Amino acid sequence: MSEQLHNLRPDEKVDIVIRRHWIAFAFLLIYFLAGIFLSGVLLFVLPLSLGYFIIVCFWMYYLMFLYISWINYELDIFVFTNNRIICIEQKSFLNRAVAETTLDKIQEVNIETKGLLANIFDFGTLTIITAGSSPSFDMTYSPKPMVNARYINNLADKYRDHLFSGTKKQKLEGGQNPVSEQVQHVIQAGV
Repeated sequence: MSEQLHNLRPDEKVDIVIRRHWIAFAFLLIYFLAGIFLSGVLLFVLPLSLGYFIIVCFWMYYLMFLYISWINYELDIFVFTNNRIICIEQKSFLNRAVAETTLDKIQEVNIETKGLLANIFDFGTLTIITAGSSPSFDMTYSPKPMVNARYINNLADKYRDHLFSGTKKQKLEGGQNPVSEQVQHVIQAGV
């Protein structure tokens, strides 16, 4: 899946994009079919002219509800680059939240699958707990939660290894960690 992001940093590339599982849209289809059934019941129960009026009013609001629900499911995205996580969450119709953090701030990646459908169709809740200002990123109806959690953990480990590899090399080659030299310098200065 090719995603175009306009706010990527230099030397940053998209590794994985996680969208909601298709089962979320199947639930919307079930809601739509339930609306058709309810309309049919209303046509038989109510007088004809009143029935048509109520059904038209019902479908105006019901289609708006379905559309807003679809937008909320469709536009929730996790984007993982080689440096950071970008979480785009559509909270309501005109309310979107975008949060991001670097991969080294990932503390835990948790998954939860509840029920028979979640286990059969392999979807669940993916929760990424971070040490940043956004304490956690959640996505319900996440596809393949175990595979994605493992991939995210590997991506974070790879980023940490890359981030701290220079410090480790200098420690092995120079005999002393440059970070600890800076700390000792601050202690000796009395700060």
